[in-house]
Amino acid sequence: MHKKHRILSRAVWSWLLLLPGAQASWAQAPAPEDFAAHASISDIALAPDGRHLATAVPAESGTETQLHIIPLDGPGGVQVLRFGGRFHVTEIVWSADDRVVVSKANMEPMRATPYSTGELYTTDIRAKGQDMLFGFLPDDMLHAGRRKDEGFADVTTVLRDRPGEVLVTFRPWNRGDDPDETALYHVDTRSGVRREIERLPGPVQFFADHTGRARIAIGVDENDDPRIQYRPTGESEWQPLPPALAGYSLQPMRIAPDNNLLWALASDHKEPAQLYEIDLRAGTRRHLAGRADVAVARVFFQGYYGAPFGALFDAGKPGIEYIDKTSEWTRLHAGLMQRFPGQLVSFPSFSRDDHRVLVFARSDRHPGTYYVLDRQDNSLKLVAELQPAIRAEQMAPVRPVEFESRDGQKLWAFYTARDASQRPLVVMPHGGPHGPYDRWAFDPDAQFLASRGYGVLQVNYRGSGGRGQAFREAGYREWGGRIQDDIADGVRKVIAAGLAPADRVCIYGGSFGGYSALMNPIRYPELYRCAIGYVGVYDLHLMQDIGDIRLRGSGRRYLDRVLGTDEAVLNAWSPARVTDRIRLPVLLAHGGIDHRVPIGHYRALVKALRDEGRAVESLVIDEEGHGFYEPENRVRLYRTMESFLERSLQPVAAAAPPGP
Repeated sequence: MHKKHRILSRAVWSWLLLLPGAQASWAQAPAPEDFAAHASISDIALAPDGRHLATAVPAESGTETQLHIIPLDGPGGVQVLRFGGRFHVTEIVWSADDRVVVSKANMEPMRATPYSTGELYTTDIRAKGQDMLFGFLPDDMLHAGRRKDEGFADVTTVLRDRPGEVLVTFRPWNRGDDPDETALYHVDTRSGVRREIERLPGPVQFFADHTGRARIAIGVDENDDPRIQYRPTGESEWQPLPPALAGYSLQPMRIAPDNNLLWALASDHKEPAQLYEIDLRAGTRRHLAGRADVAVARVFFQGYYGAPFGALFDAGKPGIEYIDKTSEWTRLHAGLMQRFPGQLVSFPSFSRDDHRVLVFARSDRHPGTYYVLDRQDNSLKLVAELQPAIRAEQMAPVRPVEFESRDGQKLWAFYTARDASQRPLVVMPHGGPHGPYDRWAFDPDAQFLASRGYGVLQVNYRGSGGRGQAFREAGYREWGGRIQDDIADGVRKVIAAGLAPADRVCIYGGSFGGYSALMNPIRYPELYRCAIGYVGVYDLHLMQDIGDIRLRGSGRRYLDRVLGTDEAVLNAWSPARVTDRIRLPVLLAHGGIDHRVPIGHYRALVKALRDEGRAVESLVIDEEGHGFYEPENRVRLYRTMESFLERSLQPVAAAAPPGP
């Protein structure tokens, strides 16, 4: 590694001790509580001047997520900012060296992380000047509410050369099923003053240059496919993006300081997205990085303003492609990969002068750790571990597995186990199914099961993300068909490799994974000894009638597109309607206030099974939603699963030898 970037020292800052769980004992063996714990922080960003960090830190009660402003220079302590009871902070954006914008959030239980509700707040680093930028404030008896924004707002662009100024995209809620227009605002985050810049029909994503001029606008057509407009120059009118720049989809990543060169992920024919440098004025592009089989998952940039230097691929065996091997940033990144062997390193944010870099290192056996690298004195200082109780040496490695489906489709899966010896298998399909995907990363469910002696298989079946839109669409109307075939083919691959005994396999999953946990044994009863469905979809007719997806026109179109409308198929592919084919022990877990997959799915399946005289074990927690958020409830789920698996996957008794 270049001498300039050699890591010379490592220090733990005293304020790390303020993060929840930072002083957890390293001596204890993995317990369910270790895997169920929330992360110590849920978001982090480095200030443009490099003098402060902003972190979103869950309160011990779990009822709110606070904003912590951490000084990196001098003796000052952590400034804890609260925006009110039950307020969760997410999507931290520095609009100036001393000012932060955050989104108010609800919790996403399946990932135990906040997700934005579309309300924006701002504050300075001393907790002064707090204000709502976008949101709805009702009138009280004496005063009229200042904001009456019925819609969803998010920060689109920080105007880096105009401190405190940002662009905000606003999509109204009160215009029918789906937003019929989208507005772009210029907002002064110090004063709260905002000015509408422009408005386009339909739901739109804007991307602007450094002057604040929107250059890309991405909407959808009547089939919900991308409809992309662009401005070749800041003075141009909107026009369709030429197919030569992106035939199907475009994801802008960054625009150069010249406000012309755009770095973006593009796909021409629904293939995995590739990284390009696009000359907006000339209408040309240059390929920088990409693979034919998996999409670019992350782009690595050369500092605060610079061009890309690398790309990460993670839908299969993880890999990094360096664009310019002579770049100092390539050397720095490669050196840090050596400094953290067996881990993936990324740079989430930079100071404006590139002297300080926020570094994140993660692996298959550890959720990740944040550091701040000072490129002037070559120090690397620990910020926070996401889950301090997790000890990498006690976790199981995650091995990428490549195999072909029965019809010749190349598929990727991940196998998690302590070693390569044969052990009982738990198949764990991911949720979605269209878009999410499993990757080489720490998964608390998989690691918990591996810590109990099981092997865990996660298949990226067709329909999964990370492989391009065509691969995703290959799973449309295949919920109970080819998706289930892909999962079964993965199971047979692991059994054939000698990693699992054919007679000791169970299947467990959440959401769509819960659907597959019942549907795969229905299709392939010979493969499984038991099934665990967690907040699962069990009736495809109910999926079309209840739940929050169907509340918007786009959601209803989506369900028709991915499920189809054939009554016979919907019946045959609904576990609750074919319970005569479920002949194995079943455990079901559900939340009483699940809005994505309402508890009616659980009730329908339980009733159908009991009507046939079948026993079913269950864990229902009334106050939980689509996934269990509270750690104590996740511990209950883990302990219930552990007991169920131990009873269900006992070795099959050997047959008695024949008599004389």
